[in-house]
Amino acid sequence: MVSYTQFLTKDPLDSYEDLDKYNREYLPKVEKYRADLKDAIKPEYSTELPKAAEALAEEQFDAMKYLYDKKLLSEKEFEITDSSATRILSQIAKGAWTSVEVFKAFAKRATIAHQLTNCALELFTEEGLKRAEYLDDYYKKNGKTVGPLHGLPVSLKEQMNYKGKITHGGYVSHITNIAEKHAPTVQVLENLGAVFYVRTNQPQTLMHLCGNNNFIGWSRCPYNLSLTAGGSSSGEGAITAFGGSAIGIGSDIGGSVRGPAAFSGSVGLRPTTNRFSKAGGVSSAGGQESVPAVQGPMGRSVNDIDMIMDAYINQGKPWVLDCISMPIPWRKVEKPKPQSLTVAIEYDDGIVHPTPPITRGLKHLAEKLKAAGVKVVEHKALKTQFAYELVNKMYSADGNYKQRALLAPSGEPLCKLTKWSLNYGDGAREFGVAENRQMSIDRDKLRQEYTDYLNENGIDVLISPVFVNVAPKPETAYCWSYTTLFNLLDFPSLTIQTGLYQDPKLDKWDPKPAPRSDLEKLEHDQYDPEQFKNAPIAVQITGRRYFDEEVVAAGKTIEDILGVDLLKHH
Repeated sequence: MVSYTQFLTKDPLDSYEDLDKYNREYLPKVEKYRADLKDAIKPEYSTELPKAAEALAEEQFDAMKYLYDKKLLSEKEFEITDSSATRILSQIAKGAWTSVEVFKAFAKRATIAHQLTNCALELFTEEGLKRAEYLDDYYKKNGKTVGPLHGLPVSLKEQMNYKGKITHGGYVSHITNIAEKHAPTVQVLENLGAVFYVRTNQPQTLMHLCGNNNFIGWSRCPYNLSLTAGGSSSGEGAITAFGGSAIGIGSDIGGSVRGPAAFSGSVGLRPTTNRFSKAGGVSSAGGQESVPAVQGPMGRSVNDIDMIMDAYINQGKPWVLDCISMPIPWRKVEKPKPQSLTVAIEYDDGIVHPTPPITRGLKHLAEKLKAAGVKVVEHKALKTQFAYELVNKMYSADGNYKQRALLAPSGEPLCKLTKWSLNYGDGAREFGVAENRQMSIDRDKLRQEYTDYLNENGIDVLISPVFVNVAPKPETAYCWSYTTLFNLLDFPSLTIQTGLYQDPKLDKWDPKPAPRSDLEKLEHDQYDPEQFKNAPIAVQITGRRYFDEEVVAAGKTIEDILGVDLLKHH
């Protein structure tokens, strides 16, 4: 039997927790925070659950099915919230819908999403309603919209600074941290006409592929409440998949947009660095340039991802507010004809072989692509073990100094996957400058090798698993090699849904591969086909650095070939 504790050898974990101090000074503040969140659930937007959400989780309850079967929204509310962001904007712009009616429909669906999936750290629907009223008044007076996102309900990951609101990033020490101004991304979206009303959940440290924290715990997958919605953009995965916002904004340093999108059932883009502003927020990644964090959008169609990137970059011009964002316009790239595409599919990265549902999803996709005329080749893992060790060393190259500086002041208890993440790389050992530079040289060589590989083989995009499994049980996502690779390479990567869901009858080991490492054994031993019913099966599509538009365009073609429409309930 392999235990996760045998991997905890690189950080003694003795300089973080002080439970007496936490219970005395911070727990009362946390309890007030929880009570405020509970009070923010407005009766006019909420629903009566059949049982407590925790009890439903034990039954692997499908919250999506429940939403539609029980008709928790009116026909009009379903029509609005099951429209693409693009359609919502056009309906508002031509005066067919008001910002207020759109807002109320989404506020209701978001509140129900939170009741079922625990996706929100803050609900402020009264403010959202005032904003929608203001936009309607503006439209009446001026006969036009304030901008391209006029009236669009957008959810935000909590760690982004929001003026006048607590912004803690999942760290209890920051429970009294009130942001003085919006982060550039929040400001850009507001300038373009977006409506905010919910800020979403994330794990302690922001370094888990499943979420858990000392504020409200973990967020759940809408298709099976016993599974996690992923992390670190945990709540964004759940709320966008459930349809509680038209567009969500998450962030990603190791898979934190792609994981939650994959696990929860939505679409998410990890753009190339500095195309989307990541300035202004709480995280441990400040000054860390070896493997940069990015922000990126989540939603329910690749078209909407294209729309938001276009509006945000070309009209929002984030570089005006943020000196690090690059003034690179978002290019119009037509979706490629299937016959013109060459796709490489990776079935196994050589570190952990994926579980049966993921393999089934990849094979299904390969068949569909070939039938449509796409040239499909098999991609063999390229220096993945080296890349995985390198990126994990980069995460903790400061000897966990910054994580300690954020965790220790409150003495808060460490979550299971926090202990795991503090043991990445060399854990508490601080790297010297020369070592750090050598790691950057190794990273850049690897970026070139992958670029050469794509060029030499004429490959347009690479398709691979997002994770070794579908949505995992809470605090059991250990190996994130499939996503961190592209953070290291800084290649744009898009999670899309295959339209398939885990099925215990179909998704059995046949046979179970012999473990190549303790890590693989740890992951494989967790997979019991009966425990992951109905979890969405997703893949990621990756392309070359700064060719984000080509990745999104290929994503549209592949989504068409799969016949996936997340706005029509399966």
